[in-house]
Amino acid sequence: MTKADIVNQIAKSTGVEKIQVQAIVEAFMDSVKAAMAEGQNVYLRGFGSFIIKKRAMKVARNISKNTTITIPEHNIPAFKPSKTFSSEIQ
Repeated sequence: MTKADIVNQIAKSTGVEKIQVQAIVEAFMDSVKAAMAEGQNVYLRGFGSFIIKKRAMKVARNISKNTTITIPEHNIPAFKPSKTFSSEIQ
C-alpha cells in the first residue's frame, strides 16, 4: 500500500477532500520524523511505537580490498507493533 492509497482510502471513508487528507498525512509523517530526529520515541496506543534503536560500534571487513573498517555507533529508526496490532495480523 502506498501513501496515495492511504490518502484515497481515508478520503473515501471520511468524505474529506483528498488534498486535505494528503496535507494531514504529510503533517503526521513530518511530526513523527521531527520527533525521532530529536531522539524521541513516538507511541501510538493500539497501533505501535516508532522507536530509535542504537547500534553499537563494530568492526567489519571490506572483502574487495581485504581490509577491516570500523563502523561507528549509530541510531536507526524502527517500528514495533502493539500486541493488539500483532494479534490482528495473525
